[in-house]
Amino acid sequence: MRQLFFTNTPAHVHLYKHAVRELRNRGHDARILARDYGCTTELLDWYDLPYTTYGQCDTSKYSLLRNLPNHYRNIFSYSVRFDPDLVFGMGAYSAHAGAVTRSPVVLILDSEPTSLDHKISKPFADAMLTPAAFQKDLGEDHYEFPGFKECAYLHPDVYEPAGNVRDRLGLDPDERFVLVRFNAFGSHHDVGEGGFTPGQRRQLVEDLADEATVLLSDEGKEMDTDSLPAREFDVHPALLHDALAEADLLVADTQTMVTEAALLGTPAIRSNSFVGEDDMGNFIELENRGLIRNLRAFDQVSETATELLADETATERWERRRETLMSETVNLTDVIVDIATDPDSIESRTEMAHRHETERGRLTEPSADITKP
Repeated sequence: MRQLFFTNTPAHVHLYKHAVRELRNRGHDARILARDYGCTTELLDWYDLPYTTYGQCDTSKYSLLRNLPNHYRNIFSYSVRFDPDLVFGMGAYSAHAGAVTRSPVVLILDSEPTSLDHKISKPFADAMLTPAAFQKDLGEDHYEFPGFKECAYLHPDVYEPAGNVRDRLGLDPDERFVLVRFNAFGSHHDVGEGGFTPGQRRQLVEDLADEATVLLSDEGKEMDTDSLPAREFDVHPALLHDALAEADLLVADTQTMVTEAALLGTPAIRSNSFVGEDDMGNFIELENRGLIRNLRAFDQVSETATELLADETATERWERRRETLMSETVNLTDVIVDIATDPDSIESRTEMAHRHETERGRLTEPSADITKP
C-alpha cells in the first residue's frame, strides 16, 4: 500500500516517525510531505525518513497566508503523482490532498480551538482520531483513543533515550536544570493569543536562575541569551525529549512540550492566554492528574516554579503519576500502523470497544484502543 503522511511542524514528525519506519519495514510505500517550518526538516534528516518538501513557512503570523497558494499547488501536484491509498495528517492540507486524489483521509487532532481548520477539513476526512480528553464532538466519523497524540513517540513501548544528553548539554550528572520554552505564536490558531511578554520572559529567566541552571529554547529567537543568566538549548532538536526527561522542571508558554514533559514524568508549568475555563481538554486532564500546572497569571509562575524546585519529593511523585497515566494509554503508533495497513480496523476496533461512560474530559479505562465519543 501507499501511505502519505503530512508533517507540517516538528511535532508531526515525532507523531508519525515510528509508524512510517514500521510501514516501510513491512514493505509499504510510506512517504512524507513536509513543510520547512522550524526544525521539521532537521528532524526528518536525523531520523532518515523519506520526505519531499512542499514549501516553507516561518514563525510570523502572516507567513502561512503568503505561502498558502504555493503550498497547495505543490501538495496537489505531488499527491496526484504519488496516488496514495491512504492519507494521514492533522488538518486541511492532508484532507484536501485526499479529496483531490480520492483517497481515504485519517486526521489525528488534539486542539479544540482550531475550529476553522476543523470546518474545512472535516468534510473530506474519513476518520478523525482524538484523545479521550478532547472536549469537542466532531460528528459521526470522530473516534477517541485513551491517551494523547504524544503517545505515538513517548509511550514506554517506543521511547528510547540516547542516554548521553547531559554530556551533550555540558551538564554535570547531578546538576539541576530547568528548561524554558518560549512560543513564537505564529501558527494560524495562535492569532489573538499570546504568552509571556518580553519583560516577563527576562524576569522569569532571572528568577529561575537563582534556583537552577536555565536552558532556554526560544522558538522566535528573540531573546539574547548573552544578556541573561541562561544558556541556549543548543543540541540537536531530536534530543529535546531526552533533555525533558532529565530536567527538574519545564516552564513554557507553548503547548506540545508541556504534554511531552508530563508523559516523561517531568513537572511542567504552562502559562499562556489559552489557560482558563475554556482550556483544551489535554491540559485539563494532565492538571487533574497532577502532572502539570496551568497558570494564567504571570505572578504565580515564578512562585510555583520555586516551590516545585524546592520540593525534594516531586521527582518521585511525578514518576508515580506518570506510570499510572501511561498504564492507561495506548501506544498510538500501533494504532496508526494498524489503520494504515487495514483502514477497516477503525470500525472493528470500535465494535469491540466500550463506549465512554466516564466524566467528559477524563480518560477511559484502557479496555480498547479506539471508540466513539
